This record gives sequence, C-alpha cells and structure tokens, in this order.
Amino acid sequence: MSTVYDSIISGLTESITDSQLQKKRLKRRLVSIIPVKQYDALQIRAIRRQTGLSQKLFADYLGVSVKTVEAWEAGTNRPSGSASRLLHMMELDSALTERFPFVTISAAAPEP
Repeated sequence: MSTVYDSIISGLTESITDSQLQKKRLKRRLVSIIPVKQYDALQIRAIRRQTGLSQKLFADYLGVSVKTVEAWEAGTNRPSGSASRLLHMMELDSALTERFPFVTISAAAPEP
C-alpha cells in the first residue's frame, strides 16, 4: 500500500481511539467562518472608489465583467460568494489592490 494510504489509516485509527478515551490526548480546535457579507449598490461603489479603480479595472480585478459591476452599482444585482468575500477583504484593507496587484496601472508615455 502507499504511504499516503497508510498515513490516512493511521490518523483515522488514532482519532477513533482518542474519541473513545475519557481524557482526550489529541488537540482540538473550533473553526468559525464569518458569514458572507451582503453589499448594496452604495457600499460597492464606495469600495470601488476607495480603491481608486474605474469600473473596468475593478471588474478586471474581481474577475467579473464590467456589466456585472454596473449592475451591482445600479442595484440590479448583488454580488455573492467569492465576489462578496473579495469585496469584504477590500473593505477591511484599502491597500489590498496594491499588495495583490492583479491589475497594474502604469503611466502612459508622453507622445512625441
């Protein structure tokens, strides 16, 4: 058998044995996940403006279409899932787009 299989079986066996003991030996941790935040049109526009990105660049950064950002900011649609998580991260850290530059903005060269 493979070492991965043996490791999995060993871990499961150890876990089962520990669950049957009065005094637990294995470490346990509680994992809590903050629910996905819901954003309205004004909040989305404020986050985008805080980043200093146009709708086009904001859309590119989030990996969505410009039409999607327009619909969010118009209140027609709302972001969900990973887009809401990214918006929440951007809201908490205004420098996120600078620290993780998926979109780069450079100055245009002057015309001759």
